[in-house]
Amino acid sequence: MRGVLSGFAVIAVVIGVGYVLGRRGTLGERGAEVLTRLAFTVAGPALLFTTLARADLALLFSSRLLVTALSTAVVAGVFTAVGAVRHWGVGRTTIGALCAGYVNSGNLGIPIAAYVLGDASLVAPVLLFQVVLVTPVALTVLDLSGTGEKDTLWRRLLTPLRNPIAVGSLSGVVVSAAGWRIPGPVLQPLTLIGNMSVPAALLVFGMSLHGAAAPGRGRDRQPVLLSVALKSVGQPLVAWALARSVFALHGAPLLDVVVTSALPAAQNLFTYASRYRVGESLARESILLSTVVSVPVLVGVAAVLG
Repeated sequence: MRGVLSGFAVIAVVIGVGYVLGRRGTLGERGAEVLTRLAFTVAGPALLFTTLARADLALLFSSRLLVTALSTAVVAGVFTAVGAVRHWGVGRTTIGALCAGYVNSGNLGIPIAAYVLGDASLVAPVLLFQVVLVTPVALTVLDLSGTGEKDTLWRRLLTPLRNPIAVGSLSGVVVSAAGWRIPGPVLQPLTLIGNMSVPAALLVFGMSLHGAAAPGRGRDRQPVLLSVALKSVGQPLVAWALARSVFALHGAPLLDVVVTSALPAAQNLFTYASRYRVGESLARESILLSTVVSVPVLVGVAAVLG
């Protein structure tokens, strides 16, 4: 319980600061845009590189991660299928699918894993899976959906290498897989820059709330409610069913995968939506609602399975 509440309290304070900045206009009319670019092109890639360069890639190959990967694929697939039928568009559907299955494994997942599960490293496989596979694939789809037919086949194939988030992630994986050790004078500045990523994303999210309509009531009402339902209820249930029936997980391992699957949508998804100027209200409202709903869900999961 304490881990859940402390994790949410931290991000609530930073988002609140962002809201005040937006309300007062402290950073000017383009303040949110500048912070978004900072997080997407500089701080985010630095954070992903330094995280993955020191990560144990063996964590990617475990039954717990398979449960997370499959549950993510299921809920994202459901949202994508509905989006295709309802003609929500490729970019908007991609953002919604991310909101349905991309969990806040960083600034919420780490403290909750530490206090609820007793080991912060348990969230590492989810973090690696999302930044190594999900993020590059999703951003490549967004890149391609916005460029139209003007690009040649060669440029389309090289799309991931033109995306700073994907480049940061893939570079970190290469360093880790090769066993290279980054010198301190190189690693420390990158770490310092990367530390700006999460606060910047949270501040931008808070700034976007000023003047925004109540979540779940605007033109994105249907995709918002669907993504929140899939993220907050669908993904934990799918993870629980897979863990029990397919992978025969019980006790602490079962609690681990269900808790990580019940985490809300990550705030950096709004950064991606803002960067590509697609599904911004969908991302903002989905993140906000899933964060609120996840509090009782996580408390309930911890009480029943703990």
